[in-house]
Amino acid sequence: MRLFSRRKKQGSSTPAASSSSQRRAEVTAYFREFVTTRAGVEAYIEPPTATDPVTMVLVARTGEWTRRRVPDEKAAWALARELGIPVYDVNLTGYPSSMRRWSAAQRRRRSS
Repeated sequence: MRLFSRRKKQGSSTPAASSSSQRRAEVTAYFREFVTTRAGVEAYIEPPTATDPVTMVLVARTGEWTRRRVPDEKAAWALARELGIPVYDVNLTGYPSSMRRWSAAQRRRRSS
């Protein structure tokens, strides 16, 4: 047997593929719940960094926000369109000021 065999092991691709599709379904369901329970939600796509892949941040009108990993920028844009919310490239627009105010209020609340 060769060390780096090109032959696939039986069933080796199935668990990875199913866990990937399961993660996508979980992220989609989580974002869908966030959008339906909050007003004025917008999506901000963050580029990959040295330590993190592409992420998408959803920000409600109140400034409440959540972040999740997405497969790539194309998938993030498609997901935002599927959710029916505005989508922005954070490199071009920056984050909304309501997000910064909400985060600061949460920090003050935790430290009190």
